[in-house]
Amino acid sequence: MAYLHRVLYGDTDQMQVVYYASYLRFFEGARNEWIRGHGLAYTEIEAAGVFLPVVEAFVRYHRPARYDDLLEIETDVSTTRVRLRFDYQVRRRGDDAVLTEGHTVHVSVDREGRLVRFPGWLTEKLAAHVRQGMPE
Repeated sequence: MAYLHRVLYGDTDQMQVVYYASYLRFFEGARNEWIRGHGLAYTEIEAAGVFLPVVEAFVRYHRPARYDDLLEIETDVSTTRVRLRFDYQVRRRGDDAVLTEGHTVHVSVDREGRLVRFPGWLTEKLAAHVRQGMPE
């Protein structure tokens, strides 16, 4: 399942190339839709008292995306007991070349910000869609 994003003028710099930090917003959109596509929504997770803050973000740029490109962002997920890692690959729709790739790592915390294990209901909901263990 790929998340689609049409590059807006506001996503770009003066040269109409996607601004480097915009990719983190694209990743967030892909992450939200990945979760939603597996029967959950961030609002449901947070309503249950579980929060998933980003503790690490990485982006590697290979080729520029430009204004009005239609981007496909593929998402792959791996997990441990307290961390989720989302890996992203960004391509121009219809082109196999990877423009940008990266990842974000999220921990599970309670309302007070204390690290907690993922609750059983969340682990069960995501189990069929994630790899156990995280890439090195």
